[in-house]
Amino acid sequence: MFQRLREDIDCIFERDPAARNTFEVLTTYPGLHAVLMHRVNHRLWLMGLKWLARWLSIILRWLTGIEIHPGATIGRRFFIDHGQGVVIGETAEIGDDCTLYQGVTLGGTSWQKGKRHPTLMNNVVVGAGAKVLGPITLGEGARVGSNAVVVKDIPPGATVVGIPGRVVKKQSASELQRRKDFAEKIGFDAYGTTQDMPDPVVNAIDALLDHVHVMDAKMEAMSAAIKNLGGKVEDIKLPQLETYAVDDNPQAKQPPSE
Repeated sequence: MFQRLREDIDCIFERDPAARNTFEVLTTYPGLHAVLMHRVNHRLWLMGLKWLARWLSIILRWLTGIEIHPGATIGRRFFIDHGQGVVIGETAEIGDDCTLYQGVTLGGTSWQKGKRHPTLMNNVVVGAGAKVLGPITLGEGARVGSNAVVVKDIPPGATVVGIPGRVVKKQSASELQRRKDFAEKIGFDAYGTTQDMPDPVVNAIDALLDHVHVMDAKMEAMSAAIKNLGGKVEDIKLPQLETYAVDDNPQAKQPPSE
């Protein structure tokens, strides 16, 4: 029992830089309170004391804002960060070392009895506001982006974004560098994006960049061939696209009122 509690506390220190000491974690982290109480409720559920388990889970929801059905199966070192609005259904199964953020729903899509909630394998992370629905499986190490809606199985190690959730392919280092160099050439910068959580709009722009890159290479080859045949090709540099910065204090530049 105390070993499991120590594991739960240690995993919070590993995943939340705001955690300062053990006393603070024990007294101010509703995600920890929810997990500890769920273990009691789940044991009562397995013992056949289902009404008592459900009643205690309602008390837990009032106290923490986290609703975990006592029938849900949860592994070791499970961390719910912030936790407000998290809902975990009866037949949900969660592996070891998983993390959920606020507003996550592990819900069902059917009124039929039986397995109707998701299964999360080990090391799965589900971002804030995401909905994982139905008797689907998220493979080990999967990542679900904030506000994504996932209704299909996700392979291990994949990252899912969007509505409905789509697996995004992780780009190679050489591909990223090539796109970055060409984007700089034409004045485009994918501001505010990250490599491991790409935006679908940026993916579309990346495809356009690839297309323009091929066209640019073909034009250069055609120009070189024309020059070799004695023709004249004027060298024209691509214009730089202007970028505009947001003024953080527009009122500072306004003339004083009369």
